[in-house]
Amino acid sequence: MTPTRDQAEDIRALVEAADPGAVWAVGGPEDVHAASHEPHPHAAAPDAPRLSAPEAPDPSAPGESADLDVGGLAAVLALWPAIGSLVDEGALHLHTPLTGYGQDAAPGITAHHLLTHPDGTGALAHLAERLSGLSLAELAATRVWHPLGMTRTRFDGGTLRAPLADLARFARHLLAPSAAHCAPPGTGITPAWTAESLRIRTGELTPARGLLWHPAPHGVWAHHAALPGAAALWLAPRSLRWALLLPAAGHGSLRSAFREAVFAPPPAP
Repeated sequence: MTPTRDQAEDIRALVEAADPGAVWAVGGPEDVHAASHEPHPHAAAPDAPRLSAPEAPDPSAPGESADLDVGGLAAVLALWPAIGSLVDEGALHLHTPLTGYGQDAAPGITAHHLLTHPDGTGALAHLAERLSGLSLAELAATRVWHPLGMTRTRFDGGTLRAPLADLARFARHLLAPSAAHCAPPGTGITPAWTAESLRIRTGELTPARGLLWHPAPHGVWAHHAALPGAAALWLAPRSLRWALLLPAAGHGSLRSAFREAVFAPPPAP
């Protein structure tokens, strides 16, 4: 569902009034519908014709977007798909106790427990590295970012950095991984892994959670830290829309209003 011109302008006005330094984008399965700045053409649909493998664009080139600090989204951009790739290849079973993998953990604790708990990411990263024999940065790069063409996404100076184009590519793939959009097997972002993650995995417990994602209003799934000023990524599978918000430092009041502006159904006439 593509937002109308009025909706896009309303979103832009909202952000500029509340947090003019924020980076944001709204899109669908094929493209970016509106954004704080235009993504580089490398954000074109993955099935667009190419004469050769994409090269990392020059950040100093005219019109090239800067690499953004997206450390607040590292769990969903790197860890979540890395874990998915291990599940996909059979190296990890979500309900097997971590002690069965030689991991130091309390009896009975599983990867499923950690994926549905907000502070389980550290142990999950160690588990992924132990099972793969790679650092999380290497695992994510080889199985996720490079297969999807996210050529500038990388860990640098202790944080994760990526241009808006790479973030849009990632979100589009999660929203509608058609045959043309699917990354090769083992990349950890298979339709099955996404579907398993975007459903309630905590039964009647509250707060309800999926696998490193949690439900939000209007049929939306969200990933962000508890702090209001943290970066956020939203997916709405039913309405085929995604949104990204990277607030500027010191701004923390925009997230809920931005989500409502993007995903709330229009008022009845």
